[in-house]
Amino acid sequence: MPTIEREGAALYYEIHGSGPAVVFVHGSGGNTLSWWQQIPHFATRHRVVSFDHRGFGRSSCAPEAIDPRHFASDLAAILDAAGVRRAALVCQSMGGWTGLPFAIAHPERTAALVLAGTPGGVVTERIRRDSAGVPKRAAERGFLGMALAHAFLERDPMRSFLYDRIGSLNPPATLGTVLPKLAALQIDCAQLADFRVPTLLLVGTEDAFFSVDGVREVADAIPGSRLHVLPGIGHSAYFEEPEVFNGLVESFFEEIEPWASSS
Repeated sequence: MPTIEREGAALYYEIHGSGPAVVFVHGSGGNTLSWWQQIPHFATRHRVVSFDHRGFGRSSCAPEAIDPRHFASDLAAILDAAGVRRAALVCQSMGGWTGLPFAIAHPERTAALVLAGTPGGVVTERIRRDSAGVPKRAAERGFLGMALAHAFLERDPMRSFLYDRIGSLNPPATLGTVLPKLAALQIDCAQLADFRVPTLLLVGTEDAFFSVDGVREVADAIPGSRLHVLPGIGHSAYFEEPEVFNGLVESFFEEIEPWASSS
């Protein structure tokens, strides 16, 4: 699979299928492999691009260059290398800090935006409160308890184990470097006044990072966006309930004017 060199990193990406382009943008607990329940599904009708953020998975990076301020421009470079002019973006958690800044900077290249379990860097009062409580909740619940709903952990220990093992493929030092810098990349609601990219926000009622009320505030700040709340689902809806997640994303795409001619 191809890599491109950019700003101190070798960025790994994959392409599957053909059709209108869709990019899957992983969160901090994952990498390209996280999308194993999405890529085969969407590749039957779409050209699917997935990649590892710098410092994650198979994207090697010099320690001093592991910085999320590069994420949006890394995505632009990957799309250029893949020959994709315009794509829909499906972003999970940390991936929202890639997708929304990219869409703001390149609306002409963004056919649609899905923000799953993420405010994408948008700062609201409730998101501030949600974020302030994350360290305490993380200490109490641990990695899997934050990423997945408690009921899922009990119901499906095998896929819970797989989730953990996929995350373990990321270099241990990366998270400690990225997350503090991620918090500094903020989007004020006023910056979104003229934003016109069709946007869907998904949030589970059991999300341990961002509350339904917090994500609703973000949805209210994005003109024309829609919000779908997922009962009983945690932070990683794409992993816990892939059929539900895939169906919601696919239905959203079907409502948008086809972008095949510009992909």
